[in-house]
Amino acid sequence: MSPKSKFSTSRERATNPLVWCGAIICTILTIAVIIGGIVTFIGYLVIHPRVPYVSVMDAHLDHIQIDYEGILEIQVTILIRAQNGNEKAHASFSDSSYSLSLNREVVAQLVAPPFEVGKNSSVDFNYVVPSSPIPLRPDQAEDVDAGLKKDLIIFDLKGSSRVRWRIGSLGSVRYFCRLDCQLRFHPLNGTYIPSRCSSKAK
Repeated sequence: MSPKSKFSTSRERATNPLVWCGAIICTILTIAVIIGGIVTFIGYLVIHPRVPYVSVMDAHLDHIQIDYEGILEIQVTILIRAQNGNEKAHASFSDSSYSLSLNREVVAQLVAPPFEVGKNSSVDFNYVVPSSPIPLRPDQAEDVDAGLKKDLIIFDLKGSSRVRWRIGSLGSVRYFCRLDCQLRFHPLNGTYIPSRCSSKAK
């Protein structure tokens, strides 16, 4: 019996050059991302950026009065400070708008034009907010009258400012500074009861 012939079913195939190119590109991109992350981290440590924020620094209830028909008249002074704690970057604030409410009724709108806050500096806005006579519903008028008798009036302050600031060579950052807090007053003498009202993280 003649010996059986054997045939090889496998062939040696050279790796496609496109595969090698893809692998090289992926390696380069991976190294670039790692280097970029290291540079960003070192830059953050060197610059040590601080997020700008807004806060209520002081306030005073100048006037509050409600008549027998439930017509409310008020005037409030509110000091809002925009703070930039960065020593190497300016901060730009725009679209600043805050609503002041009493018993779910908006009594005033606090707005400011675009402005800049220098390096490691702050800008104060002293809002003097007189309101036009505001007709209240009977339940709202009762709440205000009860607050006057208790010598405690509570306003709600809500709103935000759009902030843009540059972190050295790492690029610019944009976000909103938001306020959502209560302002408490003793109406007998108009004094503000200090409490935390800031967009700064705790």
